[in-house]
Amino acid sequence: MKILVAIKRVVDYNVRVQIKRDGSGVATDGLKMSINPFDEIALEEALRIREAGTDTQVLVVSIGSQSAQQQLRTALAMGADRALLLSTEDESQIQPPLLAHALLKLIEQESPELVLMGKQAIDDDANQTGQMLAALWGRPQATFASKIELAAGLATVTREVDEGLELIRVELPALITTDLRLNTPRFVKMPDIMKAKRKPLEIRPLVELDLEPTPHLETFAYEPPPKRQGGHKVDSVAALVATLKAKGVIE
Repeated sequence: MKILVAIKRVVDYNVRVQIKRDGSGVATDGLKMSINPFDEIALEEALRIREAGTDTQVLVVSIGSQSAQQQLRTALAMGADRALLLSTEDESQIQPPLLAHALLKLIEQESPELVLMGKQAIDDDANQTGQMLAALWGRPQATFASKIELAAGLATVTREVDEGLELIRVELPALITTDLRLNTPRFVKMPDIMKAKRKPLEIRPLVELDLEPTPHLETFAYEPPPKRQGGHKVDSVAALVATLKAKGVIE
């Protein structure tokens, strides 16, 4: 069995981002960069499937600049067997439609039985690539997975939905996107980091896939969210109701 895991390089979730002075983007110089947390959960799940006794190869893929090699090496240190970087220095091209088409090309080359990825990236929160890829691939999808069980060519997936939990079964090959409660990713130890340096990391130019990088989204400017206004205390419920009425919150 082969599992393809897609990961993205993002600013670490513990870092407080700042907007560049000219409003052209997020200032990333000197910031800690990490694997997107949802993608890290997807990788952890692939490794657990392999450790459960299934004869499995885990291929981890990223699309982005050469700097993404660091995150791919981290994925190898976690336990992935192979890593592949589709390299492009123009990261403005990397939008969900292009990502989906690029990953489809890799699926056609690698023929995985299962594709895992995070439900969304924490930088743009698009939550689109997985669904687009499944549609292009023509295979079943199960999004927002909080539990995955594989047996007899089927994946039984517990999904987190607005009403609670939903249980579905999809036939493999399939695509699954992962939610936070699926697992807790393992801590990478120094010996594993050293071993990862000997594992294969292939780099291919994204242009080799012969895709048309047509931007579907145009960003004009970035700005931080407005500062929260200070609150004030009231002495009674009646005063609270009067204040809310005066502000038009209630009638």
